[in-house]
Amino acid sequence: MALTSLVVCADASAVQVLSRILSDLGIEVEQSNESSAALARLNAQAFDAVLIDCQDEAAALDLITRARKQPANQTTLVIALVDTSNDVREVFARAANFVLYKPISLERATHSLRVARGLMRRERRRNQRVALHSDASIAYANIEDAPATLLDLSEEGIAIQSQRPLPPKCKVYFQFSLPGRVSDIRLSGEVMWQDSTGRVGIRFADVPQSSRKALTDWLRMNASQASVNAAQPRHADAPGGLGLLSVSSSDRRNRSRRACRLSADVFRQGSGVPVRCVLSDISTGGCYVETTAPFPAGTAVEILVRTNEMKLRLKGAVQATHPGFGMGVSFSVQTVEEREQVQRLIAYQPADAMTGRAGS
Repeated sequence: MALTSLVVCADASAVQVLSRILSDLGIEVEQSNESSAALARLNAQAFDAVLIDCQDEAAALDLITRARKQPANQTTLVIALVDTSNDVREVFARAANFVLYKPISLERATHSLRVARGLMRRERRRNQRVALHSDASIAYANIEDAPATLLDLSEEGIAIQSQRPLPPKCKVYFQFSLPGRVSDIRLSGEVMWQDSTGRVGIRFADVPQSSRKALTDWLRMNASQASVNAAQPRHADAPGGLGLLSVSSSDRRNRSRRACRLSADVFRQGSGVPVRCVLSDISTGGCYVETTAPFPAGTAVEILVRTNEMKLRLKGAVQATHPGFGMGVSFSVQTVEEREQVQRLIAYQPADAMTGRAGS
């Protein structure tokens, strides 16, 4: 199925450039001149991307907000077309994923939309679910080694059958093996929904790189089942089968992560002693730091990342610690410039490196 986009813009020259780029990238294009007509289309159809001109900023912000309220388009990639008169901070606050500055340059827009295309494909893949029936051991709150049965699995989360109700929104720690695999998968997640029969939908949070690779490889091998499973009835409160689309747009934006493999140094804030580490995924909201000696939760940290093209120092705080594995860190992003730095670091990763999500 082809990727689809909706361009909400009355500027004929900008529409022409964007349509050419999107078509060259294999993305179908619909165009609308006004917000009311665009909203009607968003009510009727799911799009992989929506590009919105912010010339009338109030109308554009309202359209972004309304689009995020449509179940079919809650995770649609939103790209705002802005100029120097627009409040870019507010545009991002309304859950826009990218901005393109006007006038639209063919070269710059091609680069940005190529990155966006990778994210669109990732969003498509992440909703595939594979059914399975396997035993697992879970821990949560004050409960250790509670038995559970795995029901279905995706790159984003898992559905389980639990013998007892789990606390709402609680953190759950997993250990399980996949059919045909010897090594165990160890990761954590967050309860998103549960029903009276004991079925629970859990979104993955912190996933060590070794577990992520095993998970991704197994899903790729079993992906042929996904189209069959997608046609099965879903829980009323779990639009994607795991409740992944029920979170707020801001939470979704902060947790929408991209897998990576970046060497870095992490420091306790105020300390000059570096700890060598690897970032295994990153988003605008945070990252997962692989290290055998993670800091305690709540520790203020600075992460120094170097690539061939940039050097970034990111401040944040440890949100979750997994001894021997690593820690989830949330960024402290105070300015638009800092946000754009993180976006550039995310965009630096090749699109085919995206393999999952981990929360901080």
